[in-house]
Amino acid sequence: MNEAWFHKLSSCRTPFVFHSTAQATRGVSRIKVFTSGTRRPGVVPAFACRVALTERLPFLKSFADLGLDRPILDVLSAEKYDTPTPIQAQSIPHVLGGRDLLGIAQTGTGKTAAFALPILQRLAARPGRAPRKCCRALVLSPTRELANQITQSFRTYGRKLNLSCTAVYGGVGAVPQIKAMGRGVDILVATPGRLLDHMSQGNIRLDHVEIFVLDEADQMLDMGFIVPIRKVVAALKAERQTLFFSATMPKDIRRLAGELLDHPEQVSVAPESTTVERVQQRVMFVDAGQKTALLAGLLADKAMRRTLVFTRTKRGADKVARSLGQSGINAEAIHGNKTQSQRQRVLDGFKAGRTRVLVATDVAARGIDVDAVSHVVNYELPNVPESYVHRIGRTARAGAEGMAISFCDSSERAFLRGIEVLIRQRLATEDRRDRAGAGRAPQAKPQQRAAQQQPRRERNDRQDRNDRQDRNAAAPKGNKRRRPAAGNAPRKTDGDLSNVRFLKPSKPKRRANRPDDGNQPRRRAS
Repeated sequence: MNEAWFHKLSSCRTPFVFHSTAQATRGVSRIKVFTSGTRRPGVVPAFACRVALTERLPFLKSFADLGLDRPILDVLSAEKYDTPTPIQAQSIPHVLGGRDLLGIAQTGTGKTAAFALPILQRLAARPGRAPRKCCRALVLSPTRELANQITQSFRTYGRKLNLSCTAVYGGVGAVPQIKAMGRGVDILVATPGRLLDHMSQGNIRLDHVEIFVLDEADQMLDMGFIVPIRKVVAALKAERQTLFFSATMPKDIRRLAGELLDHPEQVSVAPESTTVERVQQRVMFVDAGQKTALLAGLLADKAMRRTLVFTRTKRGADKVARSLGQSGINAEAIHGNKTQSQRQRVLDGFKAGRTRVLVATDVAARGIDVDAVSHVVNYELPNVPESYVHRIGRTARAGAEGMAISFCDSSERAFLRGIEVLIRQRLATEDRRDRAGAGRAPQAKPQQRAAQQQPRRERNDRQDRNDRQDRNAAAPKGNKRRRPAAGNAPRKTDGDLSNVRFLKPSKPKRRANRPDDGNQPRRRAS
């Protein structure tokens, strides 16, 4: 394989689109491709092209074509999963072959099944439980909600296999986790913080891990988990299979992938840092103080049947949820300050449809996997552009359509420009400032305010001058205070005493011992 060809073409921003993906996958050495935006064909080595699938692979009509075993296929059929998504079609064969994998795909494209299905098959092919306080496969997740959902996916897909799966995260009691790990577990899904706590206490060892999965790697780095990740990787054995998944691929993520992966297969189903095409996106310019009123007005539309609202801070999430509740809208907030039971209760209510509006922070964005989210509202634009991709990825999942609405005030214009640069497209905009402030008097521009205030200043100065003249004329002449002379006037320092000379107090002179000259006070006679 000529690696120079691969690096040369993978560095191009314009992806090459195969018009015959079946031939490329079956190993044809040379194939005609068309560059995006042009109709000029070129002949390049097939292995050197990055496949950007615009439709499902024609020769992969079912999961049976991927080489999965019958117990897993029966479960997929029962769950109404018939056709693999592009990320699943490209990832599952590489993972079954034991190769390291670098997967780049947006949220909602089926990444969990892309690594869960082949991991279950590989572990089932080698029967035998893990030793005590050990695991055979380790999956790192950034949030508790996502760890819980990954665990549920493993248990659903592998319910006909004799494999155990345990989730380890904070916010809940550690005793059940310690007991499960003490017996030995096949698949361990964990958040970095709680996993390191168990490792430091000797509750789990990672020297028997055969498959290591790092999911949502870009979110891990955004949350500051780079040091915990390195500590976990240092405890793993060298002979392992590593799967690395991320929705975006900045330089820091590429550097980390280069450290963890060994000659990986790269799978990218869409250009990096791009949004899901099924999401309709628009931006509404609005004053910061009118965002809540605008949000309540939008939610009056019954089409927003299940809406997810994002804020930047936990306090802001509680404030928005409380304001919507006062307007008669059923809304709940979810963020890191709530306990795990509270977060799970709110999330279950949102999934069941009992809660119409869920207000969340970016930390919870990765763990909200609800297929029927109709709208995503960015109440506050994220200060990290990559977070925008993850936020709107909560809608348009499982092939559905969705809409993303973003509020932007004057202080967030720079955030909007950064988002448009990242996703490489201009978002449709709508000015709602006049409508939001219809009940207020229009404010004048700074130049108009200055012109309006100028006559008032002149009138006040003239009145003050006349008042002083009247007071001086009415005052008696004998009562006028004499102005001090220029030489005797006190010196103005304006608080700066560095140049002021202070006179030292004079010491009393000592009288010489001399005979009484008659000036000494007389002593009282006794």
